[in-house]
Amino acid sequence: MVSKNQKKLIKSLHQKKYRKQHHLFVAEGKKVINELLDAEFRLHSLYTVDDSFFKIDPKLQYVLKEDELKQISFLSTPQTALAVFYIPEEQEIDPKGITLVLDDVRDPGNLGTIIRLCDWFGIRELVCSLQTVDCYNPKVIQATMGSISRVNVRYTSVLDFLKSKKSDLMTFGTFMDGDNLYKTDLPKDGIVVMGNEANGISPQVEAFVDKKITIPQFGDGQKTESLNVATATAIVLSEFKRS
Repeated sequence: MVSKNQKKLIKSLHQKKYRKQHHLFVAEGKKVINELLDAEFRLHSLYTVDDSFFKIDPKLQYVLKEDELKQISFLSTPQTALAVFYIPEEQEIDPKGITLVLDDVRDPGNLGTIIRLCDWFGIRELVCSLQTVDCYNPKVIQATMGSISRVNVRYTSVLDFLKSKKSDLMTFGTFMDGDNLYKTDLPKDGIVVMGNEANGISPQVEAFVDKKITIPQFGDGQKTESLNVATATAIVLSEFKRS
């Protein structure tokens, strides 16, 4: 059974200010939870309909009925388990290979997919602007499918980060009027900046971009204004890795 205080705590973690206050976040589903446990994220508590799913301290586990789990779930169709984890301390960025930078990405689904893409393409370092959606938002965690455990996500001033790396690494940015991605020499080490869903890369950040690139449009209609930022990230990272 879930106590009123437990319910209150879990529901509060839907909001960033309470995640920050308690240093906790919520993950749902066996796969995501096991990925985080395997990565040694510190568990606060786990709520499940079947205690055979996980090998954890019994004191941290609560076996519930399906309707009880539904009451605390953030999903319209609850999975079989929900866990509360402690948010780990942020790690310094170690810019080896490709470092991805997000300039004000606001959609949780986009950020979750981008974190998963980083994991897929072996991008270990992800720098997010302070305005980018919180990576511990429940929707982001769900969309990462566990990849959050293998990507170092750090929130900082993008301008300060780019200033500090200006002399060391070439910075690429995605723009509608950039050079053709497929005809550009791409290095093994560098910084790639992706912009906001509606406005792209801000003028302030643009000033620190060494090379503007674009994904050329091949469709006959030419009516599509732009690509979804997560889709564009997949194409750009794929091309960097292929090159």
